[in-house]
Amino acid sequence: MAIDLTDKTALVTGSTQGIGAAIARTLASAGAAVAINGRSEDKVAAVVDQFNAETGGDRFFPAAADLATEDGEAALAEHLPHVDILVNNLGIFGAVPAMAITDDQWRRYWEVNVLAAVRLIRRHLTGMIGRGWGRVLNIASDSAVVIPEEMIHYGTSKTALLAVSRGFAKHAAGTGVTVNSVIAGPTRTDGVEEFVYQLVDRDLPWDEAQRRFMREHRPQSLLHRLIEPEEIANLVAYLSSPLASATTGAAVRVDGGYIDSIIP
Repeated sequence: MAIDLTDKTALVTGSTQGIGAAIARTLASAGAAVAINGRSEDKVAAVVDQFNAETGGDRFFPAAADLATEDGEAALAEHLPHVDILVNNLGIFGAVPAMAITDDQWRRYWEVNVLAAVRLIRRHLTGMIGRGWGRVLNIASDSAVVIPEEMIHYGTSKTALLAVSRGFAKHAAGTGVTVNSVIAGPTRTDGVEEFVYQLVDRDLPWDEAQRRFMREHRPQSLLHRLIEPEEIANLVAYLSSPLASATTGAAVRVDGGYIDSIIP
C-alpha cells in the first residue's frame, strides 16, 4: 500500500524541528512539495537547505511567518495561496501549577494553539472545497482527553482543536475534503526533553529520566516509552493521502495506548 502525494502542496506549521519536521520529511518522501514554517527566516532557510540536501531534491521551500498573529497569517497567504494539505502542528506547552496560570497565559495558549489553526483553515478550506480535494490535519494531544494538572491551559487548547476539527469537517461534508485531528501521545522532542527535566531530576541521564517521567507522570502508557516523531508522521502521511478518503471528522490516536479507552 503506497502513499502517493505527487503534485500536492503541503504546509506544515511549526516544522523546523520535532514532530513538525518529521511530518514535513515524511510528506516529502511521499512526493509532496512541503512548505517549512517557523518564525525566523534564517532558521527556516537553513532547515530547507538541510532537508533538500539530505534528500537530493527541491521538495522543501520556505514559508517563514509568525502564524500566531493575523498579520503573519495574511503575509504567508500572499506567499503561499494554494495548499492541498494543511497540517496545523504549531503549538506551545509548558508546566505551570494549576492555580498559577495567568489570564495572559490562557490567552497566549488560545492564540497559538487554537486560533492560529482556525485562521489557516478558514484561509485554505474554501479553495480545497472548490478543487474537490484537500486534507486538514490538526495535531492535538493526549492532553486533550487526559487533562494534565500541571498544564491545564495546554490541555484545554488541545481539547478545543478536537472540536474545531469536527466542526470544519461538517462544513466540508461531501466535498472530497477531509478534516481530522491527530491525538499524539507523549513524544520525544527537544521541547519534551526540557519538559521532562522540569518534572524530574536534571542530573539524571536521559534514559533514566525518561523512564522515571513515564513511570511517575505518564503511567497509563502501554508503550512505557516516549513515541518517536516519525511514528506520529507516519499516521499524518496516511491521513493526508487519498487512501484515507473515508476518514473525516475523526480524532485519530497515535498515543501509545496512553488514553485508557477502547474508543479511538
